Amino acid sequence: MHRLWLLPLFSLLACGTGSSQQKTAAQAADSTGYYQYQQATRDGIGKRYLGREIAQVMGHLGASWLERPEREREERTDLLLKALNLRPTDVVADIGAGTGFFTFLMAPKLPKGKVLAVDIQPEMIDYLQEGTAKRKLTNVEPVLGTESDPKLPANSVDLVIMIDAYHEFSYPREMLEKIVSSLKPDGRVVLVEYRAEDPSVPIKELHKLSVAQASNEMKAVGLRLIKNDRRLPQQHIMFFGK
Repeated sequence: MHRLWLLPLFSLLACGTGSSQQKTAAQAADSTGYYQYQQATRDGIGKRYLGREIAQVMGHLGASWLERPEREREERTDLLLKALNLRPTDVVADIGAGTGFFTFLMAPKLPKGKVLAVDIQPEMIDYLQEGTAKRKLTNVEPVLGTESDPKLPANSVDLVIMIDAYHEFSYPREMLEKIVSSLKPDGRVVLVEYRAEDPSVPIKELHKLSVAQASNEMKAVGLRLIKNDRRLPQQHIMFFGK
């Protein structure tokens, strides 16, 4: 989720180093056969899934960028909120919720539902808890997940949304399997990702995702593309279902 002009900043904030020692340890621990390993590129972790190198993760020190004043104008989060067509009773999981920027936009739309705001960094959970208390919200539940498990209840979620986050998952297959198990029978998974098909989108290549690649990765866990909403200026809104 990094802009090209932020390369120096996010090189410092990224969690993955791509060292050969780390790669060897990760490869030894991976007995699933889902992943392949290679020398990491500048913005990747050296781990590949279905042909895609996984991107480095933005750390909690980048929280101010998530809350930048121009974010709504640049990403048109108002249009994204409309595209989701949320129902008042929906249970929504915001995975990679970060500081809660979008969590707190969705919560008022769910007076009889709730948002499960998932992040793997305790510092982000602190942000979420503080933001929830500040806004006096009773329908936001911060959830500390892991790299391979979002810690969602089975068969309980109407919509799972991942905004510029999925491409950074260190264990995408395991995460998706857990996500699928959390969905209600008619539940949806929404990926919001910068368009890899468009070279004019000023985002580093590993932080973009094409519809074809996303569909291939979702198909591996039994999900199919329902629609690709194109209303955002630079991002796909991809809806998947069982």
